[in-house]
Amino acid sequence: MFRNNREHGAAAGALWRQPDFLRLWTAETISQVGTQLTIVAIPLIAALTLHATPFQMGLLTAAGGLPRLLVGLVAGVWVDRLRHKPIMVAADLVRAAVLTTIPVMAALGHLTVHLLLAVTFTVGMLDVFFNAAWVAFLPILVGRKHLGDANGKLMASGSVAQIAGPALGGSLIALITGPVVILLDAVSFVCSAFLIKRIMRDEPTPDRTGPQRRLLPEIKEGLRALVHSPILRAITASSATITLAGWMFLSVYVLYMADDLGLSARGIGLVYACGGIGSLIGTIIAVPVARWLGLGRAMFWAAALFGLFGLAVPLALFVPAHALPLVVFAEFSQWLTLLVMDVNRVSLRQAMTPDRLQGRVSASSQVLIGGMQPIGSFLGGALGQLTSVHLTLFISCLGMFCAAAWLLRREVFTLQTLPTEPEPIEVEPMTAIGTA
Repeated sequence: MFRNNREHGAAAGALWRQPDFLRLWTAETISQVGTQLTIVAIPLIAALTLHATPFQMGLLTAAGGLPRLLVGLVAGVWVDRLRHKPIMVAADLVRAAVLTTIPVMAALGHLTVHLLLAVTFTVGMLDVFFNAAWVAFLPILVGRKHLGDANGKLMASGSVAQIAGPALGGSLIALITGPVVILLDAVSFVCSAFLIKRIMRDEPTPDRTGPQRRLLPEIKEGLRALVHSPILRAITASSATITLAGWMFLSVYVLYMADDLGLSARGIGLVYACGGIGSLIGTIIAVPVARWLGLGRAMFWAAALFGLFGLAVPLALFVPAHALPLVVFAEFSQWLTLLVMDVNRVSLRQAMTPDRLQGRVSASSQVLIGGMQPIGSFLGGALGQLTSVHLTLFISCLGMFCAAAWLLRREVFTLQTLPTEPEPIEVEPMTAIGTA
């Protein structure tokens, strides 16, 4: 055991001695903080400056997530066809340019809700390409044996941004106005592009030999690689179930806290802040927990506890004197367990996927999992309207808990560590799949 811990410590420390990984990590941290500023600034500009209607606010919320469904699979194909680093640099620079239109048009007095919608949609589309590229690039950059630590560090940056970004964004908006805050996000993307451009690691040239490549066959190849692998299919189905049930839960969560539990805006803010702290701790302990329990068991128990801890939210209604502590506990513990699962799930998917399919498998996973978000939101809202908010929360928690059942499959549950070589994936020749 001591020898294993010492080897793991040496492996984890190796990332601190990799300048290229540190550049990627720093770039992602800077852009994540900037993104959190914009997440706060754009809705406030729409609501307070442009006096957007509730319908327009709903469209604004949907605009950022819609590109994942519309172009996610196509992004995966292009990421596998091209070198990854230039895609990330280009996505950063174009996002910076697009965001800059907001402060420019505000200064000229021509800022509109339609422009905010266009910017949000375009940035969301570029996010899809950037995310598919860095996920595909990471195994090349750090090697498969370091994927757990690398993903933990990168996701920790997102957790820190989730904790600090909204509070910082609110303060900066009051100090320097929303459009100027968005300009800071644009600058963060320029800094990210500069750091990624300085990554020295050579990428292998994508294979352009063989039969003529066509869009639809390549999309099908990525989907087939994800669905035909028993392990990848199980972890994707589990995360999709969590996303479906989780967004059912979230669709009535704030309403429940405000109306049923009587929490103030300050109390609700405290709840969300505790979730960010839990997610940060989850990214830190994800790899040690997987080393202690085994990779498969760590993901199973994380998924099971995610649903179990969620029950503290609807149960809080029965003990109003302890409502806030119970909801804070649920928010903290659920985010912690979710990140333990996600860090290990993403690392396992990357480790098992051949390099030539990384972009498509990642994009397929994002579409299948992320596609559950609007479905879950609609179901949660409809169920809350037809029955009650309280019952909706209970049913959602049951769905979250059931997500663990997918991980009881023997190939997953008994998995101890990340594979050091990708899984041999049998796919049909592209010429036999169809044309596009």
